[in-house]
Amino acid sequence: MQKPNLQLLMFRYYHFSIACFFVGLLAAGQVSPDCSSAIPICYNTPINGGTSGFANDDFNGALTTGCLEQTTSGAIESNSAWYRFRTNASGQLGFNIMHDPAEDWDFALYQATDCSNLGEPIRCNFFDNSDGNASIGVGEDPTGDQDSVQYEDWLHVEPGQDFFLLINNFSDANSGFSIQFSGTILEANPNSTLDCTIINNLLGSPIVACEPDIVTLDATTMDAFNYVWYSDVGNGFEEILGENNPTLQVSISALYRVSVMTPTENIISDVQVSFSVVPTIAVVENETYCLSGAGYDLSRKDEEALGSQSADDFFVSYYLSQQDAELGINELPSPYIPDLGTTTVFVRMSSRQNPDCYDASQNFDLFTIAPPVLGEDEEVFLCENVSTINIGEETSDPNYAYSWDTGENSSSISVSEPGTYILTATVSDGNVFCVRTRTFTVIPSAMPVISDVLVDDFSYRNTIQVVTELEGDFEYRLDDGEFQDSSIFENLLPGNYRVYMRDLNGCGVTCAPIAVVGYNSFFSPNGDDRNDEWHLLGMEYLDDPKVTIYDRYGRMIIELTANGPGWDGTFNGTALPGTDYWFKLSYKDDTGSRLEPKFFQNHFSLRR
Repeated sequence: MQKPNLQLLMFRYYHFSIACFFVGLLAAGQVSPDCSSAIPICYNTPINGGTSGFANDDFNGALTTGCLEQTTSGAIESNSAWYRFRTNASGQLGFNIMHDPAEDWDFALYQATDCSNLGEPIRCNFFDNSDGNASIGVGEDPTGDQDSVQYEDWLHVEPGQDFFLLINNFSDANSGFSIQFSGTILEANPNSTLDCTIINNLLGSPIVACEPDIVTLDATTMDAFNYVWYSDVGNGFEEILGENNPTLQVSISALYRVSVMTPTENIISDVQVSFSVVPTIAVVENETYCLSGAGYDLSRKDEEALGSQSADDFFVSYYLSQQDAELGINELPSPYIPDLGTTTVFVRMSSRQNPDCYDASQNFDLFTIAPPVLGEDEEVFLCENVSTINIGEETSDPNYAYSWDTGENSSSISVSEPGTYILTATVSDGNVFCVRTRTFTVIPSAMPVISDVLVDDFSYRNTIQVVTELEGDFEYRLDDGEFQDSSIFENLLPGNYRVYMRDLNGCGVTCAPIAVVGYNSFFSPNGDDRNDEWHLLGMEYLDDPKVTIYDRYGRMIIELTANGPGWDGTFNGTALPGTDYWFKLSYKDDTGSRLEPKFFQNHFSLRR
């Protein structure tokens, strides 16, 4: 919200012609080169000044005061101006001394009640202006530069504190300056931050008004028998002929003077009256807006509202009610996030010189439409045993126009190739289009295949590992257990099992029966009672197991059962040669069907 602040003065540095005019106009009332006659500042005091030389040396020949030192003039003060103010509230306070960026200005701020005991300044800045800044001061550089050497730390003030401000210009030629107060203290106390009682003047403190208002100056004095009024518009005081009453109605910016004659004295009083132009808001057209997370940039309407008027002279603000716009309260932030549908926005345009000079006669409708609602970007897997897959939105919204980067115009499509596919949905109102996209990444995924099952057995607590040659995302399960990421199962008792392998991308499940039994990789039937027979360890845990042994030519040598003896290395009573032999295992499952477990055919050695 734009607050009426401790008004600057009132012209920006780039208005040199106006600023120079005010230097001459206000020289008598707004610039004092001596601390003893420092210009008092009230909340609505327009401070536009310029400096030329200095009068008395307020520092009595001192070499320094804070950061300021003697100049080539032999004194600290060089083209100086003095001001004073008293705080009337507590909080954070700062000020900007606005000037021509080609000039070099310095300042020192003292917390003191009189000029004879200034002490050291509490804020001081003497940096040269080699960077070409347009202001110097306390608080925050109005350009937002956080590292500006032209600015000192904020003041934290309490009511009733008195301050003296010395402003120096280091060059003989200057274009004048203006002062703008700042800080959070102004938000709660826009018209009472500074104590106006320090201004003791028959005509009161300087007056800021709006054109075409009429300001009544009142010099009524007891026992007065004559009043003479004067005005100075920049060429010196001239008498206003025919005006001899205690009051004077004025409508022109000028320095006014009254001479009041009483039987005992002649009272002379001056007051500055400044009139600011009241802006006129141009017609602001209705707007249709596509709602986004960033919100609607209300400043887009500033140019419309200003019309031919300059943003250097006026600023535009926006509100949700006519009353708020009139009062200048509850200003809408920008960007502003409106509700869906129609929101009426009320416009206020205010003078930068005097925010009380405003126009709030216009408003516009902001019609907000919502962008299309689409799901999140998604990865989709195309299984090797599936020719096509559908991607897109399951439900089509008739209010949306859909398009794919493939050229199709439906909410969903069938694809048969891996790749990236982009769906665009659009909703429109007139020339405003709300667009949202959704990306589908189609990734090939293989059916799970168990290549082998490694059994680390020959014990009653065995380990198996499922082996696959495929690249992919898989998980594994043994019998009715839970699926797990690892393909290894440990601490298995001998017996028959089913191992499952599942593709995490939904491309299927495969399983294989396995038998967990142990056996020796060799035996030596030499009659030493050590490893004289070969048999499967744990066959008793299987249902009706049978082991068939073959030689390398595929000839069956013997069939072993769980309860029978092992093989002694003979065939029909004849000792067979030492070499490798192969075996197969079969057993019955829960249904009574005979199985030959996959991945189990293996071999062992006969040693002589």
